[in-house]
Amino acid sequence: MPDLSHGDNAAAVNALRSAVMLLGRRLKHQRVDESLSPTEMSVLGTLARCGSATPGELARKEHVQPPSMTRIVALLEAKGLVRLEPHPEDRRQKVVSQTETAEAMLEESRRKRNVWLSRLADGLDEDEWAKLRAAAPVLEKLAHL
Repeated sequence: MPDLSHGDNAAAVNALRSAVMLLGRRLKHQRVDESLSPTEMSVLGTLARCGSATPGELARKEHVQPPSMTRIVALLEAKGLVRLEPHPEDRRQKVVSQTETAEAMLEESRRKRNVWLSRLADGLDEDEWAKLRAAAPVLEKLAHL
């Protein structure tokens, strides 16, 4: 673990936290469907990245309690964005899958957010672009630790 008592490390962590939080908040405003909560969008994103899952698996991945995930899945199902199917090995459980409607909505959401972020990045010079390209895999790793 880096020594956070070292001024440069502490400053870098603080700047990273602040920038990630601000960009995250601004990106949340670039949604395609305003009727979905950020949590609902996150669950759909998890299904898109990881594939079908039980509500319990989704709860663990999303860091919410299982009863909360059951409610979220029910809301998404009512909106036609997920479907519930019997678990292939355990009939007591259900498997949640995204629908084609959700897939199209997520694709449009990604497109909209990428366009917005690209417009912001137009203000970067070539050296800053090189740093961004180098930092992207590190940020991706941090996001999934």
